[in-house]
Amino acid sequence: MKKQKIHIEKELNCKSANIIWPLLSSAGGLAKWVADYVERNDDQLTFTWGEAWTHQETRTATIMEEVTAHHLKITWNEEEDPEAYWLMAIERSEITGDYILLVTDFAWEEDVDGLYDIWESNFERLHQTTGL
Repeated sequence: MKKQKIHIEKELNCKSANIIWPLLSSAGGLAKWVADYVERNDDQLTFTWGEAWTHQETRTATIMEEVTAHHLKITWNEEEDPEAYWLMAIERSEITGDYILLVTDFAWEEDVDGLYDIWESNFERLHQTTGL
């Protein structure tokens, strides 16, 4: 069985790719809104949620493709579906001039609603920590 692909768009209150791109591609940027701690070593990313003195979850991913100021495509190292990946891309809105964050992700059918909730929470954290 294959996972379902989901697409999410979030307009960011920002007209500069130079501000947005580090939030998507650097360990420090990702730690502001995706996980509590992120480490990047070349094409390997390690995401950690939770604190050392409580329950922690750690997942590792490999960067499949990175086009500076455009998109980052990763796959979780323990991914069961060989076609599943996680893509974050930015595009400029022709109407507002602001950037739009485009996210593609995959989930099992029974987990799709939960994945949307996770991304909504991530976007809220992004807004709270950066104002975007």
